Amino acid sequence: GVLNEIARSKQVGIEIEASQIPVRDEVAGLCELVGFDPLYLANEGKCILLCPKNHADKVLQVLHKHPLGKQAQLIGQTSSEHPGKVVMITPYGGKRLLDPLISDQLPRIC
Repeated sequence: GVLNEIARSKQVGIEIEASQIPVRDEVAGLCELVGFDPLYLANEGKCILLCPKNHADKVLQVLHKHPLGKQAQLIGQTSSEHPGKVVMITPYGGKRLLDPLISDQLPRIC
């Protein structure tokens, strides 16, 4: 949701790598069990930072020094492609548009 708000308000594209998004195993397992996408759940205590690409390594170094930043991860970058949209690159190299959530997330029943 936050990435969609940023992309839309700044009219930039944002590309994120699915494999780089830190989701704890127990969260992923529970989401799979009840049919939720963890990318659309509220996640208190998490933070999204944007910085110039040439500062990313330094920002991560600083975050990793703090106990609450040990799992900080670079998950993506802005792009001139697809302004106002967020695209996730899947582990298989495909691309998936991450639409903003416009109502309550309902479990997938399959």
